[in-house]
Amino acid sequence: MKITLSSCVSLLALSILSLADSVPWERIDRNNSVLLILDLQVGLYQIARDFDHALYHNNMMAHAALGNLFNIPTIMTTSAQTGPNGPLPKEILDMYPDAPLIMRQGEVDAWDNADFRAALEATGKKQVIVAGITTDVCTAFLALSLRAAGYSVFANVEASGTTTPLIRDVSNSRMQQAGVQLVTLFSIVIPWLDKYYPAYGQLARGHGAAVLNGTIIPGQQGLLTPA
Repeated sequence: MKITLSSCVSLLALSILSLADSVPWERIDRNNSVLLILDLQVGLYQIARDFDHALYHNNMMAHAALGNLFNIPTIMTTSAQTGPNGPLPKEILDMYPDAPLIMRQGEVDAWDNADFRAALEATGKKQVIVAGITTDVCTAFLALSLRAAGYSVFANVEASGTTTPLIRDVSNSRMQQAGVQLVTLFSIVIPWLDKYYPAYGQLARGHGAAVLNGTIIPGQQGLLTPA
């Protein structure tokens, strides 16, 4: 059988279309979403070197704040936190004093922990927003298990960290091929702002100093002062 360049291009195009059809684009629904704060532990933070450390810390905090900002169920989980991995940052724990905190002792993949599975199933939500350290292990293992269990998974690439950009890129590609939606903070937040103005007010107040030193958008002045 003679293989031509045109036939190879056609086969490649068909495989890409097949992959696209198997994982259609899906809008994140606030009413069907749960936020996972996965192994964003103080000890593990030190090995997240694929981002600037200050920027990555801000991304972690922003990811964690999504649950409160948009009033969506939030589950926290840690891996062997009594060892060098350490606990979650106090700032995150203070955000969710009443949220489930699943302290795993040996399961690398959080899905292998029965308490974690029970907490997730108890929310009744089918869309999972997740970020963790490390991208290639904690985030990827759980994301792939969630996909296999029938969940829609949105991996926040700005709030997951690992040791090198190469490992990050390979891991994100692996998740994407399994149908995990790779998302950024803005791609999570922006579609919801039009519907949930209280959250927009919180964001505006949080950036009040920058707004006041720049140009105030018409209608934004009232948002800078809490009701």
